[in-house]
This record gives sequence, structure tokens and C-alpha cells, in this order.
Amino acid sequence: MAADPKPEEISHPPMDQLQGLEYCIDSNPSWGEAIGLGFQHYILALGTAVMIPSFLVPLMGGNHGDKVRVVQTLLFVEGINTLLQTLFGTRLPTVIGGSYAFMVPIISIIHDPSLMRIPDDHLRFLSTMRAVQGALIVSSSIQIILGYSQLWAICSRFFSPLGMVPVIALVGFGLFDRGFPVAGQCVEIGFPMLILFVICSQYLKNFQTKQVPILERFALLLSITVIWAYAHLLTASGAYKHRPEITQKNCRTDQAYLISSAPWIKIPYPLQWGAPTFDAGHCFGMMAAVFVSLIESTGAYKAASRLASATPPPAHVLSRGIGWQGIGILLDGLFGTMTGSTVSVENIGLLGSTRVGSRRVIQISAGFMIFFSILGKFGALFASIPFPIFAAVYCVLFGLVASVGLSFLQFTNMNSMRNLFITGVAFFLGLSVPEYFREYTTKAYHGPAHTRAGWFNDYLNTIFFSSPTVALIVAVFLDNTLDYKESARDRGMPWWVKFRTFKGDSRNEEFYTLPFNLDRFFPPS
Repeated sequence: MAADPKPEEISHPPMDQLQGLEYCIDSNPSWGEAIGLGFQHYILALGTAVMIPSFLVPLMGGNHGDKVRVVQTLLFVEGINTLLQTLFGTRLPTVIGGSYAFMVPIISIIHDPSLMRIPDDHLRFLSTMRAVQGALIVSSSIQIILGYSQLWAICSRFFSPLGMVPVIALVGFGLFDRGFPVAGQCVEIGFPMLILFVICSQYLKNFQTKQVPILERFALLLSITVIWAYAHLLTASGAYKHRPEITQKNCRTDQAYLISSAPWIKIPYPLQWGAPTFDAGHCFGMMAAVFVSLIESTGAYKAASRLASATPPPAHVLSRGIGWQGIGILLDGLFGTMTGSTVSVENIGLLGSTRVGSRRVIQISAGFMIFFSILGKFGALFASIPFPIFAAVYCVLFGLVASVGLSFLQFTNMNSMRNLFITGVAFFLGLSVPEYFREYTTKAYHGPAHTRAGWFNDYLNTIFFSSPTVALIVAVFLDNTLDYKESARDRGMPWWVKFRTFKGDSRNEEFYTLPFNLDRFFPPS
């Protein structure tokens, strides 16, 4: 008769750092490999950098030339913000990109009656851009104050591994409408892209050239090159000639009008659209988006630390990162990027897919962003990749980030009824409430919050449109009010507490110390 299995053979011991990564946060691949991986992160960041202006600029009355300038500016500031964050912020390998959280207040500004009345389209575009810039400049103060005053570090003391699970998981799962619904808009290129990316990154990951798993490392570049060429072939052969306009827009490789509109060389500069204008109502609405960006980034930083094989960032490091992110939103407002900044979730997923969590790779990708945003024609060539190709990759990468959130459950007791209740309710409401707000807005052309105070409507609609924000409100409230004193161990606090302070764990110094000996001036708490 076979002996009963031992407990250690059934369960897996919890791990502070994720195992199985080839390069962690401060170990670097060879320069050639690092440049290739950096370029891959740049290509991935293009998806959001092009999608947001492509949607917003036409609503503002802008033309193709305006759209190209906004894309270039967004990429340029993205590169600067990524360098600042990886050098002086959390120091995690995170790309700081454009954020969808700012859509609600920006669309509200676009539909402001005083701006809608401007008859000339180009003048309306410039006036709207300046109004958005003013709102971003003022509202960036929220993250700057919360970050540098260490107030966010104090708030983060109420977070436990249990409370963070729904927040981090919904940073990925909450973006489900950016995945297959967009890939399915041109299923003949979206679906092959999804299949090819999974095959290269997972099934062929052991294929090596000079001891480098080339297909796993560069699955994204290889898949995009093959499917982009295939999409170009379909376009050139006239496959979409008599198809509906929406199909042509999603599938054709010549519908973005970026290359023809882009200048050869153009350096974005502050106040290039003119002096920003300030309106109290616009600023209040935008503050909600800045708050949402702060919560989404908090979850994203925790996911990035895991996929970079680092320890969770201590409270003051997290707060420092939020402060620098506020500076990033201030730069967005000064340059006129059309949206605010947050951590790019897809680029965090790519850390896991390539198994390379190196900080240097992300800094190289920031260099590519700045370089190609100045050389307009070359940048526009890559930026004309059809959106369904990016969306197919998001299906994998957003899912990967979400599963990192679920991995924090290993530090909690999931045999506790209390924990099951909190996790389930926070997850469900985190998905259900934003879906209600989305559906209501689609039918009624305004959010459920619809009073005479426009700024109040924007504030509520923005907060409840965000899955991680709803999850954080629900999970943190329940976690800190339901039997919290007796359940510290169930919540995972004994494991979490040593990472709260910089000196709590010896590895924190290795991962999060500032460069150029700057910790002398900003001593860690």
C-alpha cells in the first residue's frame, strides 16, 4: 500500500521572490540582447501611445498632422518619465505610458459648450488641448503632494497581501475590453497573432541560438513582423477593397495616415500648443483621474516587483515613485500629450513573458521612445501597426499581470471564510460596477452620475469606471473592518510587515537604493 504523501509534497511553500526569471531587476543581459529587448518594449508601448490620440484628436477637431504631433509628444514624454521613474522613482523596470483613466474628464472637456461653439476645427483643437493641459498641470499636484509628503506611504500601511490581490489582479483583468473585443475587430489578423505569440513564447521557448532562447525572448517582435507583413499582403492584394469602412480602418496597414503626415525631424517642447488655460471644473474632474492613476500604478508597481524578481517595494519607495509619477503628469500638461501618465500594464506583462526583469532593458526602451519621437517618419512607420495586432498580445500580457496578483494569495489563508468573502466580493464588484457604468454611458451618452455640477459627475464617473479603484475601496475597507485584529496571520501580515520599511529586509537596499549616492540627501525611512 502506497504511503500517504507528505504535506510538502502536496503544497508549495510561499516564495518572497518569483523564481524562474533569467534576469532580475539589477542583472543585465548582454548589450545586444538588451537593445533588442528594449526595442521590443518600445514597440509594445506604441499600442496605447497611438490608440489614445487616434480616438481623442478627431473628437477635438484635429487633423492627421495634429494626431501625429500628439503621438510624437506622448512618446517623447513617455521616454522622459520612464527614465525618471527607473532612475529616481521606485527604480522598478516599469514603462510610464499614457493612461485610459483620463478618458472621462478629457471627453467631458472636449464636450464643454464653450469649446464646442468654436467654428474653426483647428482653433477648437488648440483650445481644447490647452484646457486639458491646464487641468493636468493643476491636478498633478495630487500625486506630487501624496508622494513626496509620504502620505501615500502612511495610507499603504492599511494594505495587506489579501487586500492587494483584487487590486493587482484587476489591473490586468479590468482591461478585458482592450483585449479580444479589439482583436476581433479584424479577426483575420488578430487571431493568428494571438496563436503565433503563444506558440513562440510558450511552446517553442526552449529553442536556443548561441544559448539564448531566441523565440521566447523575442516572441513579440517575431510575431508582429510576420503578422504585419501578412496584413500588408492582404492590404496590397486588395482583400479589403469592397469591405465596410470600419473593417478597412481596423485591418488595412495604410489607414493610419501617420507616415504621410509625420515630419522627418521634430523635437517636442513645453507649451508647443500655446499657453494652457485653467478652469476649476475641468481641474476637479481631472483630479479623480489622477487619483485613479495613483491606485492603478500602486497595483502595477507591486506586480512589476514580482516579475522583476524583487521584494515588494517598501512604503516610502512606493510613495517616492508616486511623487515622480506626479512630476510625469505635470510634464504631460506642460508638453501637451493629451492624457496623463500611469504604469504601462502590457510592458509589465512582457517582463514575465520574456523572463527578463532587467531595469537596463526598460531604460534602453525609453531611449528608443525619445529617439523615434524626434525622427518622425521612422517612428510613424512602426506606429502604423494595426490595433488588432496589439490587442491580440494584450490578451496574453494583461492575463499574466492579473495572475501575478492572484499569486499573492499564497501568503494568505484561503481556508478562512472571512478571506474568501473579502476576495470574492472585491473581485465581483471590481468587475461589475465599472461594467454597469460603461453600459449606462453607452446607452444614455452620459454616466450614472448626471447632476448640474459637471466636475462632480466627472469625479464619480471616473472613479467608478476603474476596476482596480473599486476593488481597492471594497477590499481595503472590508479587510480593515472585519475581525482585522484576530486575523493578522490570515491576511498575510507577518510576511508583509518586513517589507514595509527599507531596513526591514536586507534585499531592499540592493533593489531600491537611489543612484549617485543620493540616499545621503533623502535617507530612507
